[in-house]
Amino acid sequence: MDIFSKIAAGEIPSYKCAEDDQFYAFLDINPVGKGHTLVIPRREVDYIFDMEDDELAAFQLFAKRVAKALKEAFPCKKVAQVVLGLEVPHAHIHLIPMNSEGDVDFRKPKVELTEEEFKDIAARIYAAFKQQ
Repeated sequence: MDIFSKIAAGEIPSYKCAEDDQFYAFLDINPVGKGHTLVIPRREVDYIFDMEDDELAAFQLFAKRVAKALKEAFPCKKVAQVVLGLEVPHAHIHLIPMNSEGDVDFRKPKVELTEEEFKDIAARIYAAFKQQ
């Protein structure tokens, strides 16, 4: 079981933002900005384009719901979707609130947040997700 599967299963703590039976969303612990969220399938699959068509479509629709919740919790111009996928061998989507393209620069220093800030951010996104 990879690290993201352990997070989705609750074996490793995370700041949950959304979930259903197929997918799980949680805050990135090294965020490029407040609200930086990771969306993963519960099923272990390394490469997003190895997902079955119906699963990939459902994954994008789930990510869309999370992005809407994120935008409600953190008003911004758009929510960026980034798929990198080399650091962890588990398909994942980064969702990042943005007001400029510079907000999605993974080379810039990461935002440092307290435990309470992480909890507050996750709770705000989760509440917005549940209201949909």
